[in-house]
Amino acid sequence: MKEFIKMAFATVVGFLISGFCLMILGIMFLAALVASTENTTTTVKDRSVFVLELNGNVAERYQASPLDKLLGEDFSTYGLDQILSSIRKAKENESIAGIYIEAGNFVCPTASLQEIRRALLDFKESGKFIVAYGGNYTQSTYYLASVADNLAVNPSGSIAWQGLSAQTVFLKGLLEKIGVEMQIFRVGTYKSAVEPFIAHEMSDANRKQTEVFIGSIWNNLVNDISASRHITSEELNALADKNLSFCPAQEYIQTKLADKLMYKDEVLSYLKTLTGRTEKEELPTLRLEDMINVPETASKSNLHKDRIAIYYAFGEIDNGSNTYDEGINSEVVINDLRRLREDDKIKAVVFRVNSPGGSAYGSEQIWREISLLKEVKPVVVSMGDYAASGGYYISCAANYIYAEPTTITGSIGIFGMIPNAQKLLEDKLGLSFDGVKTNKLADLGDFSRPFNQEESALVQQMVNQGYALFTQRCADGRRMPIEKIQEIAEGRVWTGEDAKKLNLVDELGGINQAVEKAASLAELTEYSIQSYPAQEDKWFRLLDLKSDHYIQSQIRSAFGDFYPGVRFMQQIKHADRIQARLPFELSIN
Repeated sequence: MKEFIKMAFATVVGFLISGFCLMILGIMFLAALVASTENTTTTVKDRSVFVLELNGNVAERYQASPLDKLLGEDFSTYGLDQILSSIRKAKENESIAGIYIEAGNFVCPTASLQEIRRALLDFKESGKFIVAYGGNYTQSTYYLASVADNLAVNPSGSIAWQGLSAQTVFLKGLLEKIGVEMQIFRVGTYKSAVEPFIAHEMSDANRKQTEVFIGSIWNNLVNDISASRHITSEELNALADKNLSFCPAQEYIQTKLADKLMYKDEVLSYLKTLTGRTEKEELPTLRLEDMINVPETASKSNLHKDRIAIYYAFGEIDNGSNTYDEGINSEVVINDLRRLREDDKIKAVVFRVNSPGGSAYGSEQIWREISLLKEVKPVVVSMGDYAASGGYYISCAANYIYAEPTTITGSIGIFGMIPNAQKLLEDKLGLSFDGVKTNKLADLGDFSRPFNQEESALVQQMVNQGYALFTQRCADGRRMPIEKIQEIAEGRVWTGEDAKKLNLVDELGGINQAVEKAASLAELTEYSIQSYPAQEDKWFRLLDLKSDHYIQSQIRSAFGDFYPGVRFMQQIKHADRIQARLPFELSIN
């Protein structure tokens, strides 16, 4: 028996030692993987071409994981900051002859599209060429490609041009069938986030606001393309009415939407001609991954001790309990902003907001820290694709606000939503509930029964108080009478273009304009720019067991346009009870 115990013990020890050795080998392998993916300086050959491939997903800011290449990511993600800096570096680098835009399946919200397009127009001021080619242009990729000196489409290809549409899925009928009633508490005629749960169609107010903001976005797209392609807005709208996705490719030439019909090999030959090469010579190209590692040529980085911080806050706002990679963890943000406030080297802060809102509690905490920061140094907000509801809440205290013309903002309103599943539990599942309580409202929020009148009044009172606080924050921040804010609040969504007319924002522009304004307010002529939060070390990114980046990549690839809804269902269990949130997801195709 003793010999058996000895053998069993030796076997267990052997397994443990083997496991430890395998773990060490695994760490060594991962170390080699990290080392192989470390950034190296890209050498730019003479007369190179920057290939801007419009394929994949654009995020406000993105850091790749070392595991991406190993596991294979089905849906590539690029940071907007990476795209903008790469275009700027291509303009400044004398060895880069031009940009070749290759249109593919590109998922990018409209305000980000406008910022990229502005960077491309700025690139053209260098005198360098832009050539665009695509087999099948979406409206988004065509919008960007329309800046090109020469826009080509495949002879068997297409250009999507049909206008915009916005659609909401209404869940009331489904909820009725399964026996769930959503108990709604809200303030704001236009606060339509709850409509899918209590109605079968859009309310008149929601339909009105949607028509206005989607019309504003479309007009911006049309006017920009009109200026670049020299086609009148009336003609472009007439073409959209025909839905050009299904017309012969030759019609794109006749309507001046495109310049040439070309196959890809012909485009390659054309690029060689533009760069002064013969057909047999190789054309050196740089993709976005390469451009990220091209050294800055005219950067102020690290040259001056006075700094302007760009702080990125993007995603849904939580109450400090966020367990996902994505989104704004309010506790993390307020700690970061406090450190910026206490850092004497930071002379001004550009607060980059790209958020549809979220937790009303979390929004108030971030608002407080922005207010404290503004007392010490200038704060300029740069709004991205969204700065709505809670996203506007955390922006309104700044000294100055920039927005893109198609930024979705406003939505100043509050709502709460609690399910009553009594019919589902009792009538359909046969469950019954009984219990005791020490006080009459001790079980408030129990979803096995509906709210009584007293409980409903309490929750509505809390929502009303949240709305009163929200509108007061906006009135104070924008230096407007509370009555004026209430007129344009009510949960209504505005584009940046309309928000400027209403004094909800100060000026139209992007992050570069916001940095220049911050420098002006801080009275700086020389400064360096530093981005926050600092990106994670690759080791920490690699070993972060909470990171669900790869899994989310696979879900995004599988669900496509339905991914935002899936993401919402994943995060709803962490949602705060009272929300200041945009009522919808907008996708432009």
